[in-house]
Amino acid sequence: MPASTPEPVSPSALVADLHRWAAELGFARLGIAAIDLSADEAHLLAWLEAGFQGEMAYMSRHGLKRSRPAELVPGTVSCLSLALNYWPAAAVAESILGSPDKAYVSRYALGRDYHKLMRKRLQRLAERIREAVGPFGYRVFTDSAPVLERALARDAGLGWIGKHTNLIDRDTGSYFFLGEIYVDLALPPDVPASAHCGTCSACLPACPTGAIVAPYRLDARRCISYLTIELAGAIPVEFRRAIGNRIYGCDDCQLACPWNKFAQPTAEADFAPRHGLDDAALSDLFAWTNAEFLAKTEGSAIRRIGYERWLRNLAVALGNAPTTTATLAALAARADDPSALVREHVQWALAQHQVPRRAGSIPVDEPHA
Repeated sequence: MPASTPEPVSPSALVADLHRWAAELGFARLGIAAIDLSADEAHLLAWLEAGFQGEMAYMSRHGLKRSRPAELVPGTVSCLSLALNYWPAAAVAESILGSPDKAYVSRYALGRDYHKLMRKRLQRLAERIREAVGPFGYRVFTDSAPVLERALARDAGLGWIGKHTNLIDRDTGSYFFLGEIYVDLALPPDVPASAHCGTCSACLPACPTGAIVAPYRLDARRCISYLTIELAGAIPVEFRRAIGNRIYGCDDCQLACPWNKFAQPTAEADFAPRHGLDDAALSDLFAWTNAEFLAKTEGSAIRRIGYERWLRNLAVALGNAPTTTATLAALAARADDPSALVREHVQWALAQHQVPRRAGSIPVDEPHA
């Protein structure tokens, strides 16, 4: 027998089902946004014109499709925006930042890479919609295409864009991932979230490198997350001391935000810290071989930077670490690393500990290109 056609579902009934299904799938929140992002498009164009994207060429690669959902996915009339909490309750950030011999990894990257988990759940939600309404047009996103996810999440009522440019929810703070489903269903949009930063500007001075150049304006070229993850070459010398022991990303602006006193620990076991990366010594991580790096970052967002950048970041952090036997031995062991990029950062690090530059080494005042 042919498959039966689902009974018509009213938009209001479908919205109620969407919230229930999202909760069953582990999402913290769901909202519905309209797709007019004209004001945000102007902000994006000004940001790109200022060159704040640095080497992230993908930010302009797709023209205006990032701010025009219906051009990216023809037929789109609504966007489902969903949030998934990631803060691991067992990982204490401040104590690691206060221990310069330890490695600080942004809290979102301590566990498994969220992309696959989020995408699978978004797909399952889309399949539930199809079961309820029949065939419909959609596409799911998890950092996988040009999407202004924070603007859409704001318009979906999930939170406001703070002065540090992250999304903030007044009930749960800002430690959550975002995902979207573009749909060709005309659904009633939620009321966009109002802003509640007020006169607070705690995030601006909290940024170690001054990347938040003005409220709501981030120069990614100065951001530690950009410098340790997106940047392929040498980290500019002017930022190396400020990076401290942060080897993958940075949470300082969020740690300073008073709204994060309401942050909810994640219930996702996959986001729990793995391989001791929430409390690891810099010298131990610097000793990893490429094979160990690949094995211990399997399924992790960290793997995307590759072994060379991993060592580069660790060399900088070791340059900022206390001058100890373990620190100096770790750096000396890689003074002749096969990578010119790594060698240059090691030489800089040794210089911070007043270790004489070796003959034939790469000059510390001439960054590797």
